[in-house]
Amino acid sequence: MSESTTPQPGDGVPTAEMLDLDRPECLRLLAGGTVGRIAVNTRDWPHPVLRPVNYVFDESSQSVLIRSDRGSKLWAVMRSTEAAFEIDGFDPVGRVGWSVLVHGITEEITNPREIERIETLGLEPWAPGSKDHWIRIRSNSVSGRRIVRPDLQG
Repeated sequence: MSESTTPQPGDGVPTAEMLDLDRPECLRLLAGGTVGRIAVNTRDWPHPVLRPVNYVFDESSQSVLIRSDRGSKLWAVMRSTEAAFEIDGFDPVGRVGWSVLVHGITEEITNPREIERIETLGLEPWAPGSKDHWIRIRSNSVSGRRIVRPDLQG
């Protein structure tokens, strides 16, 4: 390998490929996850708000659902009305991984019948606090990519 810590062509490290994921694969990965990051931007703050959250994917509404207490995350989400949400998975040894990005309209869920339905989806907040507010991010735009190495595929 060369003196650089980043592998270079010809260093004997197999070439990786970047593949786009279709919507069904992205939704499958979202449904299998539990932790992601929500990002929102508001005109009232000098910087975007980015927070790790645990979530559940609601297949019936094609939405990411999170629970929140009052605070900067809830305030920013409600002020912006749009959010980006990202999940990923990776293998640092194999140098492969994937990511899924959702862009969508955000809303606080307040309908008692809807809350009753989504409470059956099993989302239990990790962070302490009441987390009485349900936030939905509709998956208006979903994209994903996967880094693969042909030599590792069976």
